[in-house]
Amino acid sequence: MLDTLKKRFEKALGLLRNKGKLSEQDIAEAVREVRRALLEGDVSLKVAKELAEKIKERATQREVLDSITPAQQIQAIVYEELVNLMGGKTSKGISFASKPPTICMMVGLQGAGKTTTCVKIAKKLKGSHKPLVVACDLKRPAAVEQLEILANSAGVGFFGPQKGDADLKKLVGDAIDYATSRLYDVLILDTAGRLHVNEELMQELVDIKEMTNPTEVLLVLDAMTGQEAIRVAEAFHGDLDLTGLILTKMDGDARGGALLSAKAVADVPVKYIGVGEKLDDIEIFDPEQMAQRILGMGDLKGLAEKVKQVSDFMDVEKVTKNIAKGKLTMEDLLQQIRQIKRMGPLEKIVEMLPGGGKIKELAGAQMDDSKLKHIEAIILSMTPEERKNPKIIKGSRRRRIAYGSGTSVQMVNQVLSYHKNMNEIFKQFKGRKGRGFRLPRGLPFK
Repeated sequence: MLDTLKKRFEKALGLLRNKGKLSEQDIAEAVREVRRALLEGDVSLKVAKELAEKIKERATQREVLDSITPAQQIQAIVYEELVNLMGGKTSKGISFASKPPTICMMVGLQGAGKTTTCVKIAKKLKGSHKPLVVACDLKRPAAVEQLEILANSAGVGFFGPQKGDADLKKLVGDAIDYATSRLYDVLILDTAGRLHVNEELMQELVDIKEMTNPTEVLLVLDAMTGQEAIRVAEAFHGDLDLTGLILTKMDGDARGGALLSAKAVADVPVKYIGVGEKLDDIEIFDPEQMAQRILGMGDLKGLAEKVKQVSDFMDVEKVTKNIAKGKLTMEDLLQQIRQIKRMGPLEKIVEMLPGGGKIKELAGAQMDDSKLKHIEAIILSMTPEERKNPKIIKGSRRRRIAYGSGTSVQMVNQVLSYHKNMNEIFKQFKGRKGRGFRLPRGLPFK
């Protein structure tokens, strides 16, 4: 995510780290690199210049130049200005009407991921609300069917037109009546998109807005569109008076230009970001977390949230007791592997650690999720008795496990060795009570 911006910002701030005192020339050079970073990240020229000027103005103040740690001061300034540019405050997601139902109108061009995003938000809300997604795109082939399939998969309400019905205003009116009679308190309208902004599209959206008086009008933007996002945001905001933005495909090769530029142009909060193809892959936007990721400072808050989410699937109490006894079973190791897999790709998890970019570079090909699958397959190929007591796994058993898991005897040996090392560590920790213990000898399959 945002690799181009990250690398450029690291280079810009790296120019200052090895200098005890800074001159105005040093700062000017670093600010030029910041501006280049923004432009290479496909941020609009106007936004890049304004942000660079704000950073330069604050960085050349006397207290920064005379500081003992000027590089850290400037990093803090860059961080604060990025946070301000992206809205300053963490989004609370959708704003709800004082009297239900809350109507949320989703708008955007074709291919931005609008239909999937409608269902993602509905699924995120269904724990505390009763959302209904409404198929208002009557022009794109199979758009209604796509929304219905996704809604059923997510377990949220769906409303669409009767076969052959092409009256959009009647559809929207019927959807509101249907929601009211069945106590749906949030309506998410999946409106039609086009390949480009045109009068027909805008008039249709204006008609829906006048009819429904929505609480939210959210523009869904593809994060990979770059500076084109400016024109799209200007057009939709001018005609519809947007209340928020949603950036999709932030898990791909997004340079960051759409995020920073569109927010500056429309001057409305970014509500959500899409970070994957699955229906759970959507996050409430947090400017501070995003600025930390851009500057390579990690995202420990986001990582902690992921750990908390996946811990619900794991018998934490049982594993903790086994660790306290210094006896981690293969079943416990299997649960840990599955917990890591639920958190997402290893590469994405490492990105959330401070200095994650450097770790990725050093790890190289070792950052491979297939290794976790191999470990899981090996453990699943063991009998219940073997998982409880791996010491009984000798030559013939190892060959059987390797064959059953589609791996090799060498891989089986590595998993058994890793399990043994982990138990040794927990025994040391239990016995020494804080007097120190050795670090693990590494994960299997290095």
